Amino acid sequence: MRAALKSAAPTLAVERRLWAEGREVVVGMDEVGKGAWAGPLTLVAAVLPRDRRVYRVRDSKLLTEAEREGLYDRIADWCVAWSAGHASNDECDGLGMSAAQRLAAGRALDGLGLDADAVLVDGRWDFVGNGKTRALVKGDVTCLSIAAASILAKVTRDRLMRAAAGDYPDFNFDSNKGYPCPRHRAALSAHGPTPLHRRSWAFMDNLGWSHLRTRPGSPLPF
Repeated sequence: MRAALKSAAPTLAVERRLWAEGREVVVGMDEVGKGAWAGPLTLVAAVLPRDRRVYRVRDSKLLTEAEREGLYDRIADWCVAWSAGHASNDECDGLGMSAAQRLAAGRALDGLGLDADAVLVDGRWDFVGNGKTRALVKGDVTCLSIAAASILAKVTRDRLMRAAAGDYPDFNFDSNKGYPCPRHRAALSAHGPTPLHRRSWAFMDNLGWSHLRTRPGSPLPF
């Protein structure tokens, strides 16, 4: 077993405390895509069962792509319910990242088909804002429902970006998933942005492609 998988596994300790308080539907949420240059911001809301476990669930960042893909179907089948919510690159540009994160979170919660009694999020910021949220520092490492959501979110978004790679072969979206890297920067400088690129963020200011025309292509299907 790799060292990352030997680390302390996330638990249901927080969920159990909430269940004991009468909170029947406890939702774990996590996001992916916040630092990307292209593609959506994706959030997943996941509700776990009390009586069954899937082993080797960890924060998605500790797992390889193959490990995440191997766990995806098992976690999806394990969940009582789960749902992905997206904010498009245009929504990230137009609303700003904080509002886009709230939008995607609302879409994920709406897609569950359940009314949440408590929502657990990673970090310090309550981006849900429904009065039922508990923010947990390092929640993706310690809280099982957040860790499960992190894997579902990462694989969901990665698959969207791999599906888009054929439309934009110069950008290697199948490998970089829209995140910064030297080849991505070089492709932007040479070819200009695709319809999947975010344009308003400070880290894009000095890329030197503002004079270039947008490449044709299709937006992502959500």
